[in-house]
Amino acid sequence: MLARAAAAAGLLAMFAAGALVWLGSDGSASEVAVRPPLTVRSVLPPWRAPGVDVAVLGFAGAHERLRLRAGWKVLAETRAGPLGGYRLRFTTGAPGRYRLTVAGEGRARAAGTLVVRPVALAAVGDITFGEQVGPAVEQYGGAYPWLFVAGTLRGADVTIGNLETSVSTRGTPAIKEFTFRGPPKAVPPMATLAGFDVLTLANNHAVDYGRDALLDTIRTVRAAGIQSVGAGANERLARRPAIVEAGGLRIAVLGYSDVNPDGFVASSSTPGTAGADTLAITADVRAARRRADVVVCFFHWGTELQPDPDSRQLVFARSCLDAGAQVVVGAHPHVLGAVTRPTARTLVAWTLGNFVFPSSADRAKTAVLRVLLDSSGVRAYRLLPVAIDGFRPRLVSRGTAGVEEMSHLTVQNGR
Repeated sequence: MLARAAAAAGLLAMFAAGALVWLGSDGSASEVAVRPPLTVRSVLPPWRAPGVDVAVLGFAGAHERLRLRAGWKVLAETRAGPLGGYRLRFTTGAPGRYRLTVAGEGRARAAGTLVVRPVALAAVGDITFGEQVGPAVEQYGGAYPWLFVAGTLRGADVTIGNLETSVSTRGTPAIKEFTFRGPPKAVPPMATLAGFDVLTLANNHAVDYGRDALLDTIRTVRAAGIQSVGAGANERLARRPAIVEAGGLRIAVLGYSDVNPDGFVASSSTPGTAGADTLAITADVRAARRRADVVVCFFHWGTELQPDPDSRQLVFARSCLDAGAQVVVGAHPHVLGAVTRPTARTLVAWTLGNFVFPSSADRAKTAVLRVLLDSSGVRAYRLLPVAIDGFRPRLVSRGTAGVEEMSHLTVQNGR
């Protein structure tokens, strides 16, 4: 029995090595050299971002030398294993459309076509379901605020924004000038229609109706399939990043508020928001970089109606960038501010202004920030001008009267 098993194993090894074995009438074995077919077993993803790893797997002859090519360019080389299995791994390069081929010893097989392009991140500012927005949602449905911009937001690979409202039927209003609360039915269309992936709750309205209403908000957002950051059942959870993957690129999003009414900031044992603190930010960003290729920090900061950053904003942004974040965005002033490029691969949008928010005059002039990302950070960005009609955002052309003024806010270099 052992002899027969050893013989069978030997025959298997001979076949894997590229030999076809014939048994003669006397039981003797003879070899005829023949190679197993060269195959590609893996299926390429539809697209990948520049700078991420891709693998092509298959089978060939034992120890056969193999190359992965895009045209005449060799992307990876390897030798098949003793049983013929191989893995060719490479890192994507410049954007483009690449026809891949696995070339063996005197033969080749098509491996498919890979599209390489940057990840498109869309970011918007303040979103509330308080004041007249909630009643309109109750009357016309949760899709009503998004009808003019949903396609643009959903067309990005990753979409983020600042949800500046409590979403609950519970709680009593805090003692403060403005308190916002909206119906839970307003949230699901943010995912299904507008395509939001992450919402920051780190702001001065998240706890307007108490901690139970804040927890209701978190549950409602997550039940809709959207990740939340910047608030949680305790400080640790409030500071936890959301991780989103697109095109093989892992993007971490963190949320912080520097505008904190009494009792809003989370503690080790009570729900609340993530307060802006340079030491905590540095630790959080460094931890997020160990899990992600790109880190985005979303702040609630600054002074209302002031588009220019103050000294605190400068310090917080620098803390993020020095710790390894590539994108910093902000909200709270209710007006659109500058976009700056501290380095060739980083970006700071000081205030994205209002979005779904009752607005008029300068507060009604806003934008969708669209950022192109790869594994090294920011490749490019664009501000898509938006005018807010009542509280509903609507994309406008750059030639529309009253929108040209935004052009001076886009600063290519400097801080």
